[in-house]
Amino acid sequence: MTTDDDIVFSDDDQALPVDEKGASQSRAEDSWKILVVDDDKEVHSITTLVLKNFTYDGRRLEFVHAYSGKEAREMISKHPDTAVIFLDVVMETSDSGLKVVEFIRKVLQNSFVRIILRTGQPGQAPEESVIVEYDINDYKEKTELSSQKLFTVMVSSLRTYRDILTIEANRQGLKRIIDASASLFELRSLKQLASGVLTQLVSITHMDPSAVVCEASGVAASNQGETFEVLAASGRFESVMDSASGREQQLPAEVVKDMRQALVQEQSIYCEDRYIGYFKSEVGAETVIYCEGWRQLDELNKSLIEIFCTNVHIAFENTILNREIEDTQKEIIYTLGEIAEARSKETGFHVKRVSEYCRLLGEMYGLSTTRLEILRLASPMHDVGKVAIPDAILNNPGPLTDDEFETMKNHAQIGFGMLGTSSRDIMKAAAIIAVQHHEKFNGSGYPQGLKGEEIHIFARIAAIADVFDALCSDRVYRKAYGMDAILNYFERQRGIHFDPELVDLFLENIDKFQQVRKTFSCGEGALQDSTSW
Repeated sequence: MTTDDDIVFSDDDQALPVDEKGASQSRAEDSWKILVVDDDKEVHSITTLVLKNFTYDGRRLEFVHAYSGKEAREMISKHPDTAVIFLDVVMETSDSGLKVVEFIRKVLQNSFVRIILRTGQPGQAPEESVIVEYDINDYKEKTELSSQKLFTVMVSSLRTYRDILTIEANRQGLKRIIDASASLFELRSLKQLASGVLTQLVSITHMDPSAVVCEASGVAASNQGETFEVLAASGRFESVMDSASGREQQLPAEVVKDMRQALVQEQSIYCEDRYIGYFKSEVGAETVIYCEGWRQLDELNKSLIEIFCTNVHIAFENTILNREIEDTQKEIIYTLGEIAEARSKETGFHVKRVSEYCRLLGEMYGLSTTRLEILRLASPMHDVGKVAIPDAILNNPGPLTDDEFETMKNHAQIGFGMLGTSSRDIMKAAAIIAVQHHEKFNGSGYPQGLKGEEIHIFARIAAIADVFDALCSDRVYRKAYGMDAILNYFERQRGIHFDPELVDLFLENIDKFQQVRKTFSCGEGALQDSTSW
């Protein structure tokens, strides 16, 4: 039934076609999804006809249909991104619609979709009790819904739905920023912060989810001065994060051009359909945030972006300064480990390789990200106690006497004494590795004769890493061994010197360890394909 207020459309107006299962056959790109639930097919036809040319915020409607409470539950489960539901109260039972509301809100926990309850029998579902007891957003008698009123209720419902999604997106972005702030000393904190900032910007401007955040090198990173390092990406740029290099070569040329323009001008740029934010820290690190996809950026949104980016600048500044502190700490740790190796006329590349071997083997073993980073940073100091060993013993080209060997063994306990007083996790881990990395799985090692899992997992991993690199390298008392001989040695020492589970992981992935050695090579004795010792 129609009323005098109904709109008459021209013959060339067409709604999205509907299939037998109740879903639109060809969904308009970027549309609002509307679920119509009613046991009267004519209600479906009239609703679709009246709203067939309706648009809001530049988006058309896509209709999904259900003819019973059971079908409604199936459809909303299949289409959780539904924006508005026109829901009949009385269908197969007198309260079918109310049970659907309960299912949506309590079972599916969907608080986003706007529910407009429609009834042709208002006496069976009094408006006052329904509004109070059920989480619905509007209540209409079917005779009320003229075309004009249907238009009004659609605008208000979609506006509310859009704003709820915006609030939720802001909440998610804020949560990610808070998480990043609480974990600034974690390895990827800068990337977490960038990702959170990106989410917030997209939400603030109601943009499509296509944006990218990049960081250009500062004064201290001259080797990256001609390229961008991608920190976070979304939408059509997500594939950039899948790239091993994460460089600007994976970005569209026009995006790179915009970002470089912001660098040259040293200021943010507002365009009709995109925003390029520019941030520069006191230490010279430059960060560029590129966002695209909005239809119109009004003055209010520009003001919101400016306010937001003022706080973002402070956050980036603090995070970059923290990364500088981290990098300094790492450099000191490596330098300390290299000093010990240099006294024994071994290259500092040894400690870098041992560090990477430990990280790789620890990852294969299943250590958490936090423990992996501690292991990677602590392992370079495994032989720091050698600084107290006399040169005559440390660089003796011949076999050591029993007394000299006893003196040499003291470096494990000395290293523990040097590092063990610290309360820092990295130093405590380094102390454990220093004192235990010469223990053997069968209990025949030193200095404590620990056995099996009495030896800390960090030390068990470091033992394999240290011995592997030592056997691959020239020493004052011998030349490097061939790879076949090295692998035979580890097979023989499985369960004797080394943890058998770790040996299996090591041997199964030996090509990855060889690649690490190649990456951190410095011209030492090349590996020979020899099986002899």
